[in-house]
Amino acid sequence: MYIRIIAIIFISSFLFNSCKSGANIFKSNNISGTEENVSTNSNEDKTKTSPTKINVSSNETYAEDVSIYIQNYNEIAKEEMDLYGIPASILLAQGILESGAGKSELFLKSNNHFGLKCNNRWKGDVVYHHHNDLLECFRKYNDPDKSYRDQSLFLSSQARYEDLFELKEDDYKGWANGMKNNGYAIDFNFPKKIIDIIEKHELYIYDDDVLKRKFLRTKNDEQPKKVTYIVEKGDTLSAISRKYDITISSIKELNGLKSDKIYIGQELQIFNNSPQK
Repeated sequence: MYIRIIAIIFISSFLFNSCKSGANIFKSNNISGTEENVSTNSNEDKTKTSPTKINVSSNETYAEDVSIYIQNYNEIAKEEMDLYGIPASILLAQGILESGAGKSELFLKSNNHFGLKCNNRWKGDVVYHHHNDLLECFRKYNDPDKSYRDQSLFLSSQARYEDLFELKEDDYKGWANGMKNNGYAIDFNFPKKIIDIIEKHELYIYDDDVLKRKFLRTKNDEQPKKVTYIVEKGDTLSAISRKYDITISSIKELNGLKSDKIYIGQELQIFNNSPQK
């Protein structure tokens, strides 16, 4: 009897251990296979996502925006330099920096190139825009030349900027540093940003254009000849101003124009300042 009981216990123990061992082997194989799959998938994911993405198109787009901005507004900047003595390069670089090359939210809402705010004397249109977490009032313009003119008037009418007008007219570095030192911008890197924009895009060539124009006028020292120009297809005030070496504002003032719009066949009175060949 005792022998039979001992035999039964021995057989049961043997079967139990065998089953447990088999279960462990199965479980181990299953975990190993899962880890291998996870490891493989993880490597594949890393292969897909590991390369650093360089947003080249964004940089190219900004460069195009800057180029278009310069083409659109260099004549206005030169005209302001001619009248007020502020380097065209400085005005263009400021406009590019402060308007995001004509793509900032404020610019698109207001045509405000320099972020000029409203004051008690401002009687024009306004827009409200969040700036430094505050909703502030900014000037709104219909024409870009009005925004540039306001910037020229702002700089030329402030006593703190008087010393800048004693610099050489093409001293853009002196202007950039002087504006910062005299409190125009709180950004410590403002001068560097302005100078970098000027030199990267060679904006100083527009200063040279104006200075050359002034030199020729002084050299000739003659009253420019007044001519009648008949507007042709494709003409713009900008193109006519370059042809006769006269500012756009002078053409508008001489002909009583309220905007830059002209039409084919229109007669314009022009002072011909271009050098005679």
